[in-house]
Amino acid sequence: KEYQHEYEHDIVLVFVDGRLQELFKTLKKDCKLEFVTTADSLGYKAYRRSMSLMLVKAVYDVAEHKNIDKVRIHYSVSKGYYCTIEGNIELTQEFLDKVERRMRTMVEKNLPIQKKSVHTDDAIAMFGEHGMYDKERLFHYRRVSRVNIYSMNEFEDYYYGYMVPSAGYLKYFKLYLYDEGFVIQMPTQGEPEKVPPFEPQNQLFHVLQESTKWGDAQGIETVGDLNDKITRSDVNELVLVQEALQEEKIAQIAEQVRVRSDVRFVLIAGPSSSSKTTFSHRLSVQLRANGLCPYPIAVDNYFKEREETPKDENGNYDFEGLGAVDVELFNRQLQELLDGKEVVIPEFNFVTGHKEYKGRPKKLKENEVLVIEGIHCLNPELTRNLPDENKFKIYISALTTLNVDDHNRIPTTDGRLIRRIVRDARTRGHSAQKTIAMWKSVRDGENTNIFPFQEKADAMFNSSLLYELAALKTYAEPALFRVPMDSEEYAEAQRLLKFLDYFLAINPEEVPLNSIVREFIGGGILLD
Repeated sequence: KEYQHEYEHDIVLVFVDGRLQELFKTLKKDCKLEFVTTADSLGYKAYRRSMSLMLVKAVYDVAEHKNIDKVRIHYSVSKGYYCTIEGNIELTQEFLDKVERRMRTMVEKNLPIQKKSVHTDDAIAMFGEHGMYDKERLFHYRRVSRVNIYSMNEFEDYYYGYMVPSAGYLKYFKLYLYDEGFVIQMPTQGEPEKVPPFEPQNQLFHVLQESTKWGDAQGIETVGDLNDKITRSDVNELVLVQEALQEEKIAQIAEQVRVRSDVRFVLIAGPSSSSKTTFSHRLSVQLRANGLCPYPIAVDNYFKEREETPKDENGNYDFEGLGAVDVELFNRQLQELLDGKEVVIPEFNFVTGHKEYKGRPKKLKENEVLVIEGIHCLNPELTRNLPDENKFKIYISALTTLNVDDHNRIPTTDGRLIRRIVRDARTRGHSAQKTIAMWKSVRDGENTNIFPFQEKADAMFNSSLLYELAALKTYAEPALFRVPMDSEEYAEAQRLLKFLDYFLAINPEEVPLNSIVREFIGGGILLD
């Protein structure tokens, strides 16, 4: 409290001699303190995590425990979490208003969030007694001897990661009825004291909902369920069923392209580590099965000459923005192909920083479609001169719907970051520390160049697989353990290690050679 006036945003956590701690810790010796606010990534996560605890308690308070089977916090919608309630209640606006009022009361009373450490066996027994069977299963597989339990009044729950000290910190939220559940809308990290308008992205939501139903149908809602499958059934069957579901979806998208006879350009965009490359190869196979002839084009080959590339505010070349692409040349050549003319498609030399024209002239055949991959492919400015009827736009992302347990969601960005750590180490020789350090700038670029256009897609594809983190674990953990303790990235590496510790590993040899996971662990047949 003595230092809060020096900070624009609420202090919620603290580094004590470089180690992340919660504010209710008692100091035992002189040390160096570095405060963490809700505008910092770790503080922002703690805010949302703590909000989940307050929300679940409020739902139980309003409905009474006996009427609730479970509260599930699923995935991000708008700027909040989509949640559902199972039990003997009717989810109405009146009920939701009561929950919100209860949460406001908890904030006003500044109810403390208390923490205690119990033996893992005692925690398992407690979760079973409270009907939290998802957590009971989860901790059956944990090798740690003790578990941290958080509580508000008499309500006890488990959350992985640190929390704020009390409900008084959790002032900014709003509840909205949505689909079969509701959304708790929260601030963004950029504006942590402002609740933004509720703006659901319906197409993306339905893809997430479909993936959730896939997992539920296979009895895999949480990591504990996945670990049960790994230990008690044929892992190969689990993997193959997941791969078959993805292949079915790719085939459906290829069929959508085929029935639109005017389509000549299939445009694929998505955030980092979504597996755009493997997806484009597998889609091409399905397009061939539908009688079409796919021809790949990378937008990166249309980069402007290095000396013409715009620079960012730090004086560095900005390769992420649309301004780095020679949009005029791209449109002119694609229009010429559409008109039946021959063109020589450039190849960008990243060493010299210039386009080279060494290939054979290309002419578009009658049954040929260009499969174009790039971060700007959904931005209408990239193909501004091309007729809309000739375009088919696909958004791809690794949309994680598996959760740690009913109240601890797995952020989609965590899945993508772990994918990227594994791939960067294998293909670029980058350390996990370097990948984590650059992740914020990668995310900032996605927020500007990709996410605003995702709802404009004709089709969406979820490249996440329920089993993938169990396969990536073997590769990610050694890389994360190498992050130096005195580095800024250490706390994030430790958070990811704790997260991966929930998963039992599966043998990477179980992963099919054409799987999307192979783009990250290697050994696939679709990539060089």
